[in-house]
Amino acid sequence: MEIELSSGRLRYQEVGSGPPVVFVHGLLVNGDLWRKVVPVVAGAGYRCLVPDWPLGAHSVPMPRADLSPPGVAALIAEFLDRLDLRDVTLIANDTGGAITQLVMADHPERIGRVVLTSCDCFEAFFPSVFAPLPRLVRLPGATWLLVQALRLRALHRLPMTFGWATKRHLSAEVIDSYLRPSRISPEVRADLRRFVSGVHNRHTLAAASRLGGFDRPVLLAWAREEKLFPVSLARRLAAVLPDARLELIDDSYTFVPEDQPQALARLVVNFLGATP
Repeated sequence: MEIELSSGRLRYQEVGSGPPVVFVHGLLVNGDLWRKVVPVVAGAGYRCLVPDWPLGAHSVPMPRADLSPPGVAALIAEFLDRLDLRDVTLIANDTGGAITQLVMADHPERIGRVVLTSCDCFEAFFPSVFAPLPRLVRLPGATWLLVQALRLRALHRLPMTFGWATKRHLSAEVIDSYLRPSRISPEVRADLRRFVSGVHNRHTLAAASRLGGFDRPVLLAWAREEKLFPVSLARRLAAVLPDARLELIDDSYTFVPEDQPQALARLVVNFLGATP
């Protein structure tokens, strides 16, 4: 499915019926990140909407969009508004969690509850291993070189690619879904460059200063073995948010929907059932 927003078309999947649940993935992945979580949540009686946000693994370029972090947050808010979604549950991971915190701080009107899995927050936007990226992609040709280098599967287990994001090897099909769009499309690479070059922790720090006013329920479903976003960050978020609880998930790194989709889905369904 596709929807026309003010700055371009956005492709999304929709599964199930009931109260709306909108998923927010992170950088260089797309809605396929949630492929093992959505069927469980939809099967429990929820309408799951899974967009491919313009973060580098999307198939429909958005050359007119403001792809700064606040711009992407506004894009999410517009998506909710255009579909007239109310009392929405947002479920986010990795970079998508940082963007979701901006939505919580600046566009909370349609949100009923939030699930943040391991994600950027506070000073860690990006985490230290990825901190050079905003400066790097400003160099001519650097974004092209980066995405072409990711053709080499031997690089996928390095900390600065997927090595600290997921404990499990991703299948060739999933890797292709995530990395092929930016490899083949100059327009998608341009979108990726615009977003990455605008990343700065001033955005997450400013959002954190306002999250004390977000009084709706929040579940922090964090990887216990997290390498990019230590559990201490989750505890800080829990202390800032008025109605938050922290659940630790074993045997997973940042990509909890990849490493432990069933455990995450169970936590989500229980959380939704407990916060009508």
